[in-house]
Amino acid sequence: MFRLDGKVALLVGGGSGIGEASAHALAANGAHVVVADLNGEAASRTADAIVQTGYAAEGLTLDLTDAGAVEDAVAGILRQHGRLDIGVSSPSINVRKPLLDYTPEEFERVLRVNMGGTFNLLQSAGRAMAEGGGGSLIAFSSIRSQVVEPGQSVYAATKAGTLQLLRGLASELGGRGVRANAVAPGVIDTPLTAPIKNNPQWYEAYAQKSVFGRWGRPEEIAGAVVYLASDAASFVTGTVLFVDGGWTSMDGRFTPPL
Repeated sequence: MFRLDGKVALLVGGGSGIGEASAHALAANGAHVVVADLNGEAASRTADAIVQTGYAAEGLTLDLTDAGAVEDAVAGILRQHGRLDIGVSSPSINVRKPLLDYTPEEFERVLRVNMGGTFNLLQSAGRAMAEGGGGSLIAFSSIRSQVVEPGQSVYAATKAGTLQLLRGLASELGGRGVRANAVAPGVIDTPLTAPIKNNPQWYEAYAQKSVFGRWGRPEEIAGAVVYLASDAASFVTGTVLFVDGGWTSMDGRFTPPL
């Protein structure tokens, strides 16, 4: 029930990190994956690596914040493959600083990528899926949609907003066979979180917030994407799947002497 044979997926942000791992996982389970990224060379590297392992993929340069480009990409996939079954939006950026120190330009930039870009993919892919009779839309939220820390307010707002976009879309398109869900990772070792490694105390504090005492790996998120894309999740829509190592289930960082 987890197989994706015969399905076509558009995964944006597949040049690195969670997106790259998810592209490999979708392809390994049978999907033809269009790996898109603002960095076209990175997208092509991911696609080539997938093909070298015997699965089907192609690379595409795509700016998720360009609504016209996203619409054209979806139209191109429909022309070439005749269908679009899976749409995944993974790119995010973060300007980590106190809210009172944010500039209007920084605020707009984070919203434009995290919310605006996700909106563009959900709208274009969602329209194609509704007209085609079904599909699965997946976007990345975060533990920050639920819990926040200093310096994360704007990023957290976009991740909460992403979740609500998906819930609204699920309610609107469910009758046309389209599911819409979010994946909410915890702290994952990716380029986005790489700067934290420069502060060992900070890095270790995040590790200990997981019940496993470590950071997550991108490939540990990919299974959630495959699940939500597959028929195994045929009755799952409008929800969020946390893959956070228990972060949101624990109360604080101190284990009482029991």
